[in-house]
Amino acid sequence: MSKIKGTVLIDTERCKGCDLCVVACPMQVLALAPEVNGKGYHYSRMVRPEACTGCTSCASVCPDSCIEVYRQKNPDA
Repeated sequence: MSKIKGTVLIDTERCKGCDLCVVACPMQVLALAPEVNGKGYHYSRMVRPEACTGCTSCASVCPDSCIEVYRQKNPDA
């Protein structure tokens, strides 16, 4: 188990569903939602939150800066 646990916060109303963060995630934590936001885009969301290591790859590639990543020590490790 990883010693660091990550949490990804996505501004779903600003997300345009470009899919770059989904492809960039090495742990396959993110996917596009089947629902759409107010602008009609399928936004990104966490589908495997337990696998997130907080690497920030998703936030680094987001062209609209919709993603914030938080890291914390994993109490289970």
